[in-house]
Amino acid sequence: MIKLSTFITTLILLSASLTAVAQNENQRAAEYIKQYKQIAIDEMVRTGVPASITLAQGVLETGGGQSDLASIANNHFGIKCKSGWNGETYLHDDDAKNECFRKYPTVEASFRDHSDFLRLRPNYAFLFKLDPTDYEGWAKGLKKAGYATNPMYSQKLLKIIVENNLQEYTLLALQGKSANEAQIFTAKNEKEAPKETSVEESTESAKVIETVVTTASQGDLKPMIPSGGANYEAGKIFVINDARVLYAPAGTSLFALANEHNISYKKLLDFNDLPEMDIINNDQLVFLQKKPKRGRTDIHIVQANENLHQISQTEGIQLASVLEFNRLAKGMQPARGEKLYLKYPAPASPKLASNSQTLALAATEMR
Repeated sequence: MIKLSTFITTLILLSASLTAVAQNENQRAAEYIKQYKQIAIDEMVRTGVPASITLAQGVLETGGGQSDLASIANNHFGIKCKSGWNGETYLHDDDAKNECFRKYPTVEASFRDHSDFLRLRPNYAFLFKLDPTDYEGWAKGLKKAGYATNPMYSQKLLKIIVENNLQEYTLLALQGKSANEAQIFTAKNEKEAPKETSVEESTESAKVIETVVTTASQGDLKPMIPSGGANYEAGKIFVINDARVLYAPAGTSLFALANEHNISYKKLLDFNDLPEMDIINNDQLVFLQKKPKRGRTDIHIVQANENLHQISQTEGIQLASVLEFNRLAKGMQPARGEKLYLKYPAPASPKLASNSQTLALAATEMR
C-alpha cells in the first residue's frame, strides 16, 4: 500500500514537471514570435492574412520553431506538396508515413507561400470577408476549411493568440507600423511618418483583395500570381488591383492576345510596361487594361530574384509609379528584403542590389 506522503510527493513532482514543460513551451513560443513577428506583419500588409493567425499557426505547427519540418525544410506551416508544387520536397511522417511536404530556401519563403496558399484557394476565400481583427473567426474558419485534421486546432490557435497577445501585431499591421515601432513609437515618429493614414485607409490597405474575379467557377480557381512553379490555366481572366489580367505561358504571341481580346498591340505593350516584342519567352502575367497608379497594399517586400517589372505585374501597379514612389530610376534594382512603397512616396530610397545582381535581374525584364 502506497503511503500518503509518497503519493503527495509524487503529485508534487509531477506538477513541477508539467509546469517546467509548460514554461519551456511558453519560452519557445515567445522566442519564435520575437524572431518572426515582422515577417507576419509584412505578410498581413501584403495579403490580408492576420498577423496574429500567421504567428499562432507558426508556433503551433513548428512547436515554437523546433520541428524537423521547420529546421530542415524551412516549412513553418505544415504545407504539403499538393498538385502543382514543383519546388523541393521533404518526406515526413504525418497522417501517413513519408508524406510529401514543401521545402523552402528560406523561412521568409515559407511565410510568403503560407499567405498565398490561403489567399489563392477558394475554400479559404470566405475568411477574407471577416474583419482582420476577428482572430476567433479566422481560427475556427481555418479548421472548418480543412487546414488541419486535429479537432482541437482552432482552440489551440486561440490559446496561443490570447496567451501571447498576438492581436497586437494585427493592429500594428492595420496601423502601418513595424514590430519595432510597437516599442519605440513616439510623437516624433508620428511627425516624421511619410503620411498620416486614416483609420479607413489603414483598414482598407490591410484587407485582402477580393481575391479573384474570373470567368471560371469558384471550384476552378487557380493561383493568380506565378510563384514557385505552380500550374496555372492559361487564358483564364481574373483581377489584380481592379485590373483584368490573365496568365500567359512562354511561347504566347502578344499579337494574338491583343487580337483575341480586341486590344491594340501597342496598348497591350503599354498596359504591361513591355518593349516591342511578339513571342514571350517566360511565363508571365499579361494585363488586358491599364494598371492603376497606386498599389492594392502599402508595401511590397522585395524577394530573391525578383525584378521591378515582375513586382509591378504581381502587385498590379504601373512600373512608373513604383519608380516614382521609391525614388528609383530605370535599371536600378532594390536589394532583397527592402520595402517598396506602392501607395505613397517612400521616406527614402531602398538599398540597391549588387551590380552583378542588378545586371542579372535587369536582363530578365527584357525576356
